[in-house]
Amino acid sequence: MLRKALIRAAKTPPKAETISMTIETKRIIQAVKAVPPGKVSSYRDIALAAGLPHGARQVVRILHSMSESQHLPWHRIIKADGNIALREGAGRELQIALLRAEGVEVTDAGHVSFRGKG
Repeated sequence: MLRKALIRAAKTPPKAETISMTIETKRIIQAVKAVPPGKVSSYRDIALAAGLPHGARQVVRILHSMSESQHLPWHRIIKADGNIALREGAGRELQIALLRAEGVEVTDAGHVSFRGKG
């Protein structure tokens, strides 16, 4: 169900304030914004929803460079194996805290079970 919502969001026409971005960037941003509180998605699934089957690294770059300016829920995007990509001391603790605040079960090691998350 979450995957269908991500695909729908990526196909929605982008807002005018994102005009100077590539269409791929706009679709990635829309797919990231479509992940609701309390849910997670993977870099791979965001890329697929944006029509970029090999675009997981592009998703990472966009999240790294545009999360603040585009108000992206970066913390809801994790690796396909269910682990948080950030290292300890480099944002992992913040991501765990933000996910837990939304009701997502996250281990202290930074693992999220995708079961029931979308």
